[in-house]
Amino acid sequence: MTEQTDNRISLSADAIVDLHMHTTYSDGLWPAQRLIDYLADEKFELVAVTDHDRVDTVAEIQALGAGRGLPILAGVEMSTTWRGKIVHLLCYGFDPADNQLVGVASNVIRLQLENTQQVNEELQRRGFTFPRQQEVLAQNNGQLFRPIDNAILLREHGHARDTQEGIRMMREAGFRSILADLAETVDAAHRSGAICIFAHPGRSDSGFTYYTAEMLGEVRSEVPFDGVEVYHPYHRKEQVEMYLDYVTRNNLLLSTGSDTHCTAGRMPIKYRAETSRPLLERLGVTFE
Repeated sequence: MTEQTDNRISLSADAIVDLHMHTTYSDGLWPAQRLIDYLADEKFELVAVTDHDRVDTVAEIQALGAGRGLPILAGVEMSTTWRGKIVHLLCYGFDPADNQLVGVASNVIRLQLENTQQVNEELQRRGFTFPRQQEVLAQNNGQLFRPIDNAILLREHGHARDTQEGIRMMREAGFRSILADLAETVDAAHRSGAICIFAHPGRSDSGFTYYTAEMLGEVRSEVPFDGVEVYHPYHRKEQVEMYLDYVTRNNLLLSTGSDTHCTAGRMPIKYRAETSRPLLERLGVTFE
């Protein structure tokens, strides 16, 4: 059961939550309204929509959630780097209208879009044409918006067998990941009153670095993040146990997220609110 009075949220220990998900504002498959309708219909009681580097859409998504009676925490997944390694950072609890994260995120998005345009131009110079771009990218009004849009165009025009081949062709045409500095991002988040959670440290696919507990300690000796996303669908049982031990020994927070992109095998997960209780309480949620 969820009660919300004057923007205060009260949950039962068994309330259904999911603190990590994506919409078409970044790399998810569903538009925000469709995702929120699904979550409301499935009786989720509190969620965080954490589109990559999209601080600017948080207030809109929260308003959509309010329309379905679904509280939505302010959240974003920031794309950062530490010592040349990728770190995704979940930031929760900032004011969508007044925060320091928006400047960091806006710079990342601007540089990403510039690179996306450059890759598209290079693909066309190589002879690939996209006459159905308006149709294929209809959700973006036919415009390039995300790096993945080039892979989608290649796939849908028959130039690539699948999205993964499209990504490979993008890289050959000059695609590069645009990442903010981890320390700068954590500082901006903390100055905005946000909590910083190290996302899916157990991932090792798609260029991610697998962070052991020792490596997390090394990162935190330089950059004071606040917790770890312990429960993630890509984490194996032994990894969950390792991260649980790490956060317990270091008195850190833990989060629970599906990292849903609303694709097969990556749908929202019904976690118990109690599992992330210390994090939620730090964000102002009370428990019945």
